[in-house]
Amino acid sequence: MLGLLETGSGFWSAIIWIVVVLIIGSIVIYIRNKGEDSYKKNTEQDKPFISGNPEESKEGSHLSASHIYWGFTEALKGYYNPLVKMHTGNINDYSSWIIVITAIILIMVGVSG
Repeated sequence: MLGLLETGSGFWSAIIWIVVVLIIGSIVIYIRNKGEDSYKKNTEQDKPFISGNPEESKEGSHLSASHIYWGFTEALKGYYNPLVKMHTGNINDYSSWIIVITAIILIMVGVSG
């Protein structure tokens, strides 16, 4: 019943894959369980290390994506500003864009092929 699925480049056996996944999963769980036993939640160990400086409030030390990608978005401002203006947050608009772009791609493939 559960024989081999022969393809042009080898074989595929569901039983072998299940066994491999179980073995790899067991190894991952073993490595995870060998973690540090002395870790305790809600202690000094939970605090981030900021080069020895005391941690500010969570709000004060939070970095948003706009801070992290500032240089990237500043360099590509000419590209991002029109995209931000086009962004409406309405899923119907995005669905329409996907349909239009897919149609254009299919037309291009049909014309060139």
